[in-house]
Amino acid sequence: MSAVRTTRTARTARTVVAAALVAGVAATALAAPAVAAAPPKTGHAATQQALDAAVAAGVPGAVAQARDGKDRWTGTAGERRGNDRYRVGSITKTFVATVLLQLQAEGRLDLDDPVEKWLPGVVRGHGHDGRKITVRQLLNHTSGIYSYTEDPAFQQRTFGPGFLQHRYDTWSPQQLVEVAMAHEPDFAPGTSWNYSNTNFVLAGMVIEKVTGRPYGKAVENWIVKPLKLRATSVPGTDASMPRPHSRAYSKLSEDPGATTVHDVTELNPSLAHAAGEMISDSNDLQTFYRALLKGRLLPKAEMRELTTTLPVSAQHPQFRYGLGIAWQKLSCGKEVWGHGGGIHGSLSEAYATRDGEHSLAANINADWTGDTQSVIEAEFCGTAPKK
Repeated sequence: MSAVRTTRTARTARTVVAAALVAGVAATALAAPAVAAAPPKTGHAATQQALDAAVAAGVPGAVAQARDGKDRWTGTAGERRGNDRYRVGSITKTFVATVLLQLQAEGRLDLDDPVEKWLPGVVRGHGHDGRKITVRQLLNHTSGIYSYTEDPAFQQRTFGPGFLQHRYDTWSPQQLVEVAMAHEPDFAPGTSWNYSNTNFVLAGMVIEKVTGRPYGKAVENWIVKPLKLRATSVPGTDASMPRPHSRAYSKLSEDPGATTVHDVTELNPSLAHAAGEMISDSNDLQTFYRALLKGRLLPKAEMRELTTTLPVSAQHPQFRYGLGIAWQKLSCGKEVWGHGGGIHGSLSEAYATRDGEHSLAANINADWTGDTQSVIEAEFCGTAPKK
């Protein structure tokens, strides 16, 4: 999952997973990109430098793949392999939004339907009212619904030291929503923007109500299988990682002086559900975003809706958000589309140009350091990270 944050603590286990855009409009992305004003470098040298810089900063391993036209490149640093699978966190959201847009294209729902129509009585309590919130507002984070990952008790149990005791717990999507409903809304529906993981748990529940099957089956049948994404899965409650994969590490602490590193590779991803449970690799993520942006998954009308964006902050006009997809204008002026995700011991980025021709997917296997925004800047702008 991840978070729009401006502080370095957004990279800790709690805020990275507990807030939900970490790399998707990356936590570091809302600070000034850590790139030097250097002339563009040839090939992917700057991207490799960004991976090396992450490892130098203390990340155990980093991996990235890029495609630019017919050119394909893979880079690694530290203890990583180019074909590693990893937990992609909030990148899951683009898959979920795409399925809902596919359902709309088939006439099976309308994104302007109230949430109450599909989930009667679910969004109620402490000022939340599903009759006044649309499915579209779930996907573009204008619902005002409180994010369950901000709940202090939930954070303590799942992101802090309590994780070690509860890593195999199963959470139903209803339980996650109930955590959110115990709090006041962030704002009235449609009046502002705030990233909420609850929005996409509800979006997954809507898919299940419309199709009569788990949302993951819709993702598999309508995206994974048609695109032959062999490394991509929706694990549900399975705590294991498919091979090949590297380990994932977290300090499970916001204390900048914390030194104990925990292996968090295994976890029950039901704590993220449709907000961030998926697993993939860099090759599959690029295939997905390239196909999506080239119009292979959605009709033109739904593509226009997907890419209709809203500002996430008046202070950061270079970032906007559509329906489960983010837009960035980089330091060199290039515009890219995609998402990022953070979950225990894993920070990921997947972005591509609007024509789908130049793409990048990257991951670092730690959540307390490492600048993933620098990897994006390096690949698309050719600017090397500061030393």
